[in-house]
Amino acid sequence: MKKRVALSWSGGKDSCMALDRLVKDGHEVACLLTTLPADIGRTFGHGERAERIGEQADALGLPVEWIACTFAGYTEDYVRTLKELKAKYQLEAVAFGDLFLEEHREWGTGAASAAGLEALYPLWMEPSGTRDALLTFVESGYRAVVIRVRDGALTEDWLGREVDRSFYEDIAMENVCPMGEGGEYHTFVYDGPLFRRPVPFRKGEVLQLETTKRLEHHG
Repeated sequence: MKKRVALSWSGGKDSCMALDRLVKDGHEVACLLTTLPADIGRTFGHGERAERIGEQADALGLPVEWIACTFAGYTEDYVRTLKELKAKYQLEAVAFGDLFLEEHREWGTGAASAAGLEALYPLWMEPSGTRDALLTFVESGYRAVVIRVRDGALTEDWLGREVDRSFYEDIAMENVCPMGEGGEYHTFVYDGPLFRRPVPFRKGEVLQLETTKRLEHHG
């Protein structure tokens, strides 16, 4: 059954693939959802600056709703805001771009249920399917750049790489999930079939964070 859906949005390739799948399946995506630590202005998942997420949403022609959360009250803050957005957008479901991590699915399903919504996982697969999933993205027409790598998983020279056929071939040589489902790398999508226009992307400095390296980028 086709549903009116909010999509959890990180700015990376998985959430973009989820959006593409939802649209192709006939669902109506009413808004994007992005969580922000209160008073910080960067996303929980990828540490992305809020304005860059806003630029993506604008290029996609979708509203983005910010869920301001604290670390201690993350689930409570999330559920409370979901209830508000359910009324605002007449939502029936919330969708997530998770691939195979059961603990993520359990959390998302529980949060959605607490808000009176169904949880959708349009990309759900076996771990063995991640290499094919990456190829699907590479061939989809979407454009993404690696903007974060986890120390001990991938080296700094992966930062700034396009997620293209060369990336697909090279990542197979590394001891990581091809899709980065374990947080080995994160991406920023800046163009593709659902984008009304490209999001400008200029590479900035590399920051060493606690356990990751991050490529700053600008419009």
